Amino acid sequence: MNLQNDALKALKETSRTFYIPISRLPDNLREAVASAYLCMRAIDEIEDHPDIENFIKAKILRQMSLNLQAVNEKSGVKDFSADLAPYGTVLPDVSLQLGKWALLAPNTIAPRIWDATAAMADRMAYWTENNWTIRTEAHLDQYTFSVAGAVGILLSDLWSWHDGTQTNRQHAIGFGRGLQAVNIIRNHREDLNRGVSFIPQGWHIKDVYKYARYNLTLADLYTKSLSSGPALDFCKIPLALAHGTLDVMALGKDKLSRSDVMALVQQATH
Repeated sequence: MNLQNDALKALKETSRTFYIPISRLPDNLREAVASAYLCMRAIDEIEDHPDIENFIKAKILRQMSLNLQAVNEKSGVKDFSADLAPYGTVLPDVSLQLGKWALLAPNTIAPRIWDATAAMADRMAYWTENNWTIRTEAHLDQYTFSVAGAVGILLSDLWSWHDGTQTNRQHAIGFGRGLQAVNIIRNHREDLNRGVSFIPQGWHIKDVYKYARYNLTLADLYTKSLSSGPALDFCKIPLALAHGTLDVMALGKDKLSRSDVMALVQQATH
């Protein structure tokens, strides 16, 4: 029970978008989705770390991937952090606790989450080494699949594991890409300040809006195909917040206000 409480606390501290829908999920599915989110947050915090050189980030991410690939039924929390001791003083707490998050998921689905996290860590290492160079729409598709579209596929697998829910996994990729595209627009100025742009050459910001809206259309199709149940309850909230964020940014605002968020969450859950 303490591990579940620690996970929910970490979720609340790291994401207002996902804490609410995850906390509302039924037992077992809640632990599985929380495990997946926190494992991926653990590696994402390394990719985004402002004080670690890119080549060191790549080295850490690849080691975390190898650690995840080495686990077995006897593995404990510390096995997920093997060979990461030299970086202990610079890594954020959520990253240092990867083993705790990885072992939160039920045994019958945990290896799928470890596999997805290991693959994402390797992809992040690639993009980190290349300073997130996006020259074409294909590059943008590659990046948004690497860090978000693949999460959509994982979620589809979790719904199927939980209660047999079947989904269109192409639409699941669009769901992830759409949410990531909204993040790219929201963080564009901040990314430019650190010498990174996720906008393909020849594109303007309006083209990224178009890209986001196309993928959110796929996310709408994904969500509309779901019957009443945990998967639908989960997906409605981040999708509503993504649409809402895109709408207010198109009007010149930086992000949704706290009251906007609460109103959208209430609308999505009733």
